[in-house]
Amino acid sequence: MAKKLYVGGLAYSTTQDTLKDTFAKAGTVETATIIIDKMSGRSKGFGFVEMSSDEEAQKAIEMFNGKELDGRSLTVNEARPMESRPRTGGFGGGRGGFGGGRGGDRY
Repeated sequence: MAKKLYVGGLAYSTTQDTLKDTFAKAGTVETATIIIDKMSGRSKGFGFVEMSSDEEAQKAIEMFNGKELDGRSLTVNEARPMESRPRTGGFGGGRGGFGGGRGGDRY
């Protein structure tokens, strides 16, 4: 069973190939993905690596958490499931649209 790891603190210059090659030192890498900002097209500075076994994932955490890659200190831990974010109704964040619902004189 593959184990997904969160990798934070990535340099903007780090590529998916570099990430995959680095984590391959701990075992078989199933996937290596760097999260890209949709607007700028630039790395968000974190990604995910999927190792082929729990043992390899644990070895990768021990080998790379706190270590440097491309001049940046990495944070490596077991990835948590993505939390669902509540959808908002557009402007105003679900508080009545454009700041409505404040009370006061309406007559």
